[in-house]
Amino acid sequence: MVETSGGGRLHPHGQRRGVAAFLAANKTLLAAAWVVGFTLVFLWQSTSVSVGGGGGGRGFLRLRSAAPPPPRPPPLLRPKAYNLTDFGGVGDGRAVNTEAFERAVKAIAALAERGGGQLNVPPGRWLTAPFNLTSHITLFLAEGSEILGIPDERYWPLMPALPSYGYGRERKGPRFGSLIHGQNLKDVVITGHNGSINGQGEVWWLKHRRRILNNTRPPLLQLMWSKDIVVANITLKNSPFWHFHPFDCTNVTVSNVTILAPIFGAPNTDGIDPDSCQDVLIENCYISVGDDAIAVKSGWDQYGIAYGRPSRNIVIHNVIARSLVSAGISIGSEMSGGVANVTVEDVRIWESRRGLRIKTAIGRGGYIRDISYRNITFDNVRAGIVIKVDYNEHADDGYDRDAFPDITNISFKEIHGRGVRVPVRAHGSSDIPIKDISFQDMSIGISYKKKHIFQCSFIEGRVIGSVFPKPCENLDLYDEQGQLVKRAAMLNSTEWKLHGYMTRSSGVKAVNKRSIMKQGWRELEEVVNSLFWGQGTNLSCSQPEPSVL
Repeated sequence: MVETSGGGRLHPHGQRRGVAAFLAANKTLLAAAWVVGFTLVFLWQSTSVSVGGGGGGRGFLRLRSAAPPPPRPPPLLRPKAYNLTDFGGVGDGRAVNTEAFERAVKAIAALAERGGGQLNVPPGRWLTAPFNLTSHITLFLAEGSEILGIPDERYWPLMPALPSYGYGRERKGPRFGSLIHGQNLKDVVITGHNGSINGQGEVWWLKHRRRILNNTRPPLLQLMWSKDIVVANITLKNSPFWHFHPFDCTNVTVSNVTILAPIFGAPNTDGIDPDSCQDVLIENCYISVGDDAIAVKSGWDQYGIAYGRPSRNIVIHNVIARSLVSAGISIGSEMSGGVANVTVEDVRIWESRRGLRIKTAIGRGGYIRDISYRNITFDNVRAGIVIKVDYNEHADDGYDRDAFPDITNISFKEIHGRGVRVPVRAHGSSDIPIKDISFQDMSIGISYKKKHIFQCSFIEGRVIGSVFPKPCENLDLYDEQGQLVKRAAMLNSTEWKLHGYMTRSSGVKAVNKRSIMKQGWRELEEVVNSLFWGQGTNLSCSQPEPSVL
């Protein structure tokens, strides 16, 4: 009986005595229940714990790792699908699979009239020399699959120079063909469950630095004179040279692609270089490489002018880019066939030397026009926006000294960021002025305030609404409603340092350290005389006035 107090409540002392009496009377039953419970727990644990042998013959309990999920089966994207193993492929990273790839491509080429075929590359490491694709093919890279370029250059064929470049980009004469190549194709898809194509470029980079290569290095993936191309849901990495180079192609889509190379020591490993291409979409990509993440091109000097194929109708959308040695998004410098109607939007550029760059030079000819940048974010970028017209690297000495590029209608809108040393460096020249440029809704946090941070020369255009930091004065100022507030204070002005003194020139060619070295002290005397003392005064730089030099 449980004792109760006067209020009808349970008495705690009586309750404890009742529990003790129950335990004393049922010891055997409780012991049996404990043994059964322990056994059930042990059996359950044994399904996830195994005994392994240790040093000295002693055993230990080891958690058994969960079995990896089976690889996702590739979807059927063509009427007929093959596996690389059907043609003798071995994915051990050592066997060379070039013949397996070639036999598979040949089998798919025979299906062209029936919708083509699909080549599945299973999980594994598939070493190969360069091979060609065919039309109406889907190359599908399974999760865990990796196509490896063979490092020995003897396996890489030589090809004629690109017609718009005159000769191989780095060396005169033939160039190495790409690891995966195609010409005059249509309906080509390279996709997968994020499998990868690895050029194993380390050997090539070393030979390039030592100058022991006799031919231009190969791209990783190059398609020429082709149309209806899709590259999606894969990883490209460690190319010997540019990663993806579509040349004179139409209707190209690059989506959900990751491109990786070391940020140092991997020279010219551009991510995506559409070259004389039209109708191109690059979206949802992550690119971190040893040169420009994306560079729009169209031929080099007189060869590009003669070839005459522009790059146009290009959209670059939702891209994250990184380039510690070059730029996130570039146009040029090879742009002699022209570049037009390019939209760059919703792009983040981080830890890069330059953010957005346009580069060209005398001798390029051609044009860069109708370029729109919108919603760009810089994060720790040395120079945010760069326009450079003296990128004096030429195919040979036969370039036309009177071929001046035309740069017109360049707009920057919604440009933001932090940790930027120089937000804008836009220097045209008397021969190559920058025309019709605009800046709108721009706010960039700067990290270095000792230099002039918004630099312009030989430039004409406008600032619309709020722009920070303060723009250069040779741009018209408009309010948010598009009403003119203030005309440019001076045309074609620039700011430059002369022996520690900062001054401003107007209507003359910009002077910097490099040009001073080239034109010599005699020409510098003439510049200083015309700027400060008029044409009739002669100031000798060999005996400078203390107040000036």
